[in-house]
This record gives sequence, C-alpha cells and structure tokens, in this order.
Amino acid sequence: MKWLLIFAMLFGTLCAAEAAEESLGTKIKKVFEPSPTPTRKHRKKKATPTPSPTAERKQKKVSPTPSPTPKSKSKRKKASPTPTPTESPAATETPSPSPAEKPTPSPSERPASGKKGWPNASLSPEEIEDSNSYPPKVRQIIDAGLALTKQNLGYTYGSADPANGGMDCSGFIYYLLRQNGFPDVPRDSSQQYVWVRKGGNFKAVVSRKEDSFELDDLKPGDLLFWRGTYNIDRDPPITHSMIYLGREKRTNKRVMVGSSDGRTYDGKQRWGVSVFDFKLPPPPKSGDAKISPVFVGYGRIPGLSED
Repeated sequence: MKWLLIFAMLFGTLCAAEAAEESLGTKIKKVFEPSPTPTRKHRKKKATPTPSPTAERKQKKVSPTPSPTPKSKSKRKKASPTPTPTESPAATETPSPSPAEKPTPSPSERPASGKKGWPNASLSPEEIEDSNSYPPKVRQIIDAGLALTKQNLGYTYGSADPANGGMDCSGFIYYLLRQNGFPDVPRDSSQQYVWVRKGGNFKAVVSRKEDSFELDDLKPGDLLFWRGTYNIDRDPPITHSMIYLGREKRTNKRVMVGSSDGRTYDGKQRWGVSVFDFKLPPPPKSGDAKISPVFVGYGRIPGLSED
C-alpha cells in the first residue's frame, strides 16, 4: 500500500508538472501569439494610408476643379476670335469701296476740303484785254477753256476727261485741243513740248524777269511749258503745260488757263481747272533743279490759223 501511495504521489506530481508545463506553454504561446497579431493590426493601421488615397482622391477631385478654368479660357478664345476677326474684316472692307468711289465726287466737294478751300477761278472773255480782236480759232479755244473753269473740276492725275471729275495739266490741254479740231495733240506735257518744237514755233525763255524781251512774242492761245514741277525721269524733262490767255483788264497781269495742284490766282492757291496768274518762277533755292519749277518757254499750237 505504501508503494501504491508513493507511486500515486509521484504520478500526481508528474501530472501536475506536465499540466503546469502545458499551462506555461499555452501562456507562452498566448504571449507570443498576441504580439504578432497587434503588429499585424498596427501594420493594418499603418497600412491605413487608406485615408491617404482618399485624400489623393480628394486631390484628384479638387484637381478637376481648376479644369473648368481652362474651359473658361477656351470659351474666351472662342468668344474673342469669332466676333472680332469676323467683324474686323467687314469693317476694313466696307471703307475700301468708299475710296474707290470718292475720286469722282471729291472734285465737287473740293472747295470745302482742307487746303483746297479756295474755289476755282474763272473769267469771261470780256475780262481779258483785246479778246474781241483775237483770231476766231484762238477765241474758240479760249472760250472753251474758260467754260471748263466753271465746271468746278479738280486736279486728277492721269485724267484727260472732265467726266472723271477732274484732269491733270496735260490732260486739260489734250482734251481741250482735241475738242477743238487738233486730233494729233499728244497726251503728256513732254510730248506736247516735242510737238510744238517740231512745229517750229517755240520760243525758249532763260530770263526770270516779267518784262524780259523773251516774252515779247507771247500771244493768247500759246502753249506754256515748265520743267521741275515734280520729280520725274523723262526726256525731254517737261512736267507742266498750260494755255496763255493774255492780260486781265482789272489787274493788267498775265493770266493763263489749265489744271494745277496748287498754283495761285489773285494771291490764293487753287486746285483743279482754273484761271491762274502767269509768273516766271524764282530761282531754285536748292541745288537740285529737278524739284524746282523752271519756265522753259512757249510756242504756237501747230496748225493753228492766225486769221
């Protein structure tokens, strides 16, 4: 019995030790097992940059908000090009026809515009000394020229027809002589000068004095020629022509008729077809004679009858 009791006691102690060992093992397992789980939880919590993606998503959502601003820019681009460029050419194109149409009416409005304020001057044949004694053909030409001064025609470069609202100097001579029986008259002043020179009735003038003997043979109906009224390269270098009328009764001054862009009558500048004072220009102020008017001379119209 004693041995059984001893054996039972030993067996109990062994079982108790094993149980203790098991409890310690389980405790150790419990100690070690919970420690990784919280680390996993902390990792999950650390991995909870889940809110950060939400922030990123929010930032992505916020980023599209500035996107409407480029849309507004695009709207501005659409708004700016469509109205302005489409209307601007229309605005630029509408005045374009007006200058093309203005050349014809402008001569009629000439007296009221800027430096062209002085109206064209005209005379009646009776206001010219001894006009009643002029040869019939000369009187016919002068009467027709004075009639053109009453049509308020402007100076229109390149025109030889009063229907254009104006004429240039040689265009006036060309139109007037052709209308009065001289079909072979050249168009420009340089060739009109050659035409007169070939006719053998040209008188050169070198003097600049009004009472020069070189003007003793000047007669009504003669063609007058200048060079240097504007800069142009031509041969001969004649740039201006007019028709001599005679002396005005009121002033006893020599007068002429034609078209000019600024010559004077009675001390005032006139633009267009008008009566003008015939004066010899002063000596050139500069060394460039091409831009200084010089009176070259005068001559009879070829084929003009003296009777």
